[in-house]
Amino acid sequence: MPTPMELALGLAEAAEAAGEAPVGAVIVEGDTVLAAERNRMRELNDPTAHAEFLAIRAALAARGTGRLDGCDLYVTLEPCPMCAGAIAHARVRRLYYAAGDPKAGAVDNGVRLFASPQCHHRPEVIAGLGERRAAELLKRFFARLR
Repeated sequence: MPTPMELALGLAEAAEAAGEAPVGAVIVEGDTVLAAERNRMRELNDPTAHAEFLAIRAALAARGTGRLDGCDLYVTLEPCPMCAGAIAHARVRRLYYAAGDPKAGAVDNGVRLFASPQCHHRPEVIAGLGERRAAELLKRFFARLR
């Protein structure tokens, strides 16, 4: 049985195969996977269709609540400001991300949203889990675009 990050990395590969930026996200509550999504911005013609955003929406629907307290999010790329905001508002307990994003990340790079006094919920953050594989996917994808 794959770990949540292995599942997220598989979703990132599926995103790449579909022509999307290779990002996958999985939300778990204990041992139960509530949601598993990949980037779908091109597919859905929706700039908010990031893997994390879609996973949050699906997990909220699965729980039938407006919050994800007690849940953990695994994502292959450091979340952007939009997704970091959604993570805080959903009250995700713990965020695991693989590769850092110096250009658009908002957790340990950029605006560092969770460190802001305006952020009322700060998940525990664990960075670097699956980093090498995620970084290779991203480099390969963006090298093809150039």
